[in-house]
Amino acid sequence: KYDRQYSDRTLARRAIAYFKPVAGKLAGLVVLTLVVAGCGALLPIIVANGIDRIKASPVASPALLISGLVLLVGVTGWVCNWGARRLAVRAIATVVYQLAVDAFEAATGHDLSFYDQFPSGKVASRITSDTQDFGQLITLINDTAAQLVESLILAIVLLTVDVRLTLYLLAIVPLVVGMTILYRKLARRVTRNGMRAMANVNSTIKETVSGISVAKNFRQEGHIYAEFTQANRTAYYVNVRRGLVLTLVFPTLNAMAGLIVAALVYIGGMSVMAGAVTIGAWYLFLMSFDRFLFPILNLASFFTQVQNGLSAAERVFALIDAEPAVTQVDAQPAGDLRGAVEFDHVTFEYKSGETVLDDFSLSVRPGETLALVGHTGAGKSSIAKLIARFYEFQSGNIRIDGRDIRSFDLTDFRKHLGIVSQSPFLFSGSVLENIRYAASDASREEIE
Repeated sequence: KYDRQYSDRTLARRAIAYFKPVAGKLAGLVVLTLVVAGCGALLPIIVANGIDRIKASPVASPALLISGLVLLVGVTGWVCNWGARRLAVRAIATVVYQLAVDAFEAATGHDLSFYDQFPSGKVASRITSDTQDFGQLITLINDTAAQLVESLILAIVLLTVDVRLTLYLLAIVPLVVGMTILYRKLARRVTRNGMRAMANVNSTIKETVSGISVAKNFRQEGHIYAEFTQANRTAYYVNVRRGLVLTLVFPTLNAMAGLIVAALVYIGGMSVMAGAVTIGAWYLFLMSFDRFLFPILNLASFFTQVQNGLSAAERVFALIDAEPAVTQVDAQPAGDLRGAVEFDHVTFEYKSGETVLDDFSLSVRPGETLALVGHTGAGKSSIAKLIARFYEFQSGNIRIDGRDIRSFDLTDFRKHLGIVSQSPFLFSGSVLENIRYAASDASREEIE
């Protein structure tokens, strides 16, 4: 199926394969990310210790020392963060480039029956927009991973300061993670529907713009406007529902964070008055709460990008994995073809239940000129398309020079065919370049 669905594990495994060529950059990125996380975790620890030192010895020297340490850690974190982002940009650009190449190669490799079912605008959207959305997902994952490492470092430090307050702090994490997991499935579904709706809008626009001259000739501007309005209205309603779902999680988590902070202020304040912890330790716990919850809030608040990225990866991999309708049983070179064509009781249909050729037989001798005459839809063009292997027939056999047409290497076989399309298409460029399209080395004299 073209619109197949993948599990998160499958998507992760497929994505990891694309990162293997940039393993060196990723290793450097991991090291720099760990340094950035360490610097972020050190800042509240330095300030908390400084508060206790200044309280014990209210002179200028501890304050100057703390200021210097904060400046050093801050600059180190900034430099490492700059280096990490440079590596991340290069690695992600390489991955997105290769993903787009694979998606484009898959799109060009599909037979014409694929494009009968799926408009080219939707396919183009997967190659361009969806690959970029996947790159944004990787950036978000890298940033969140750095914050999670920072939280882990702080958790270890806090356990050494006060176990009871640390357990209060950690109690919120499973609850938030549970809410995020429950929310994920719903968000994925509405995001996927939203992207499909936008793909329909893009497809409608592309088709309308491509055929605008025909529409104007037949004064059908109102009709194409109505088609666009319908597709656009559908996308509007789908994206409104998507927006409502995606905006639920952030206010909920913010309200929960407010309750937890209030509890920490009260419990911590009572502990300070009882002499159980110092003012610096209390400050450290309050600052650490933000650093604990921020990665989860960050992931939840940017859930739109996360789900866009996952849905985008799903759509790109679905394009790459789509199975071709035309299948060859062998890849024999065509060799020198004489031109004998035989249809042996062939049945063919573009769509299931809509038969175009029913038990059709035909024999054309080498060098013979044959004209096919019939009403529109009788199957004249279909016969030529079957000979070119643009479509797969359902039963019977087609033989070229007595050989099964399914045994040829298609690229080599099609080099022996000459086709004049019913609907000519001009690529961008000069008329001369279009004439040279299939023979780029042809000279002007040969063309004239």
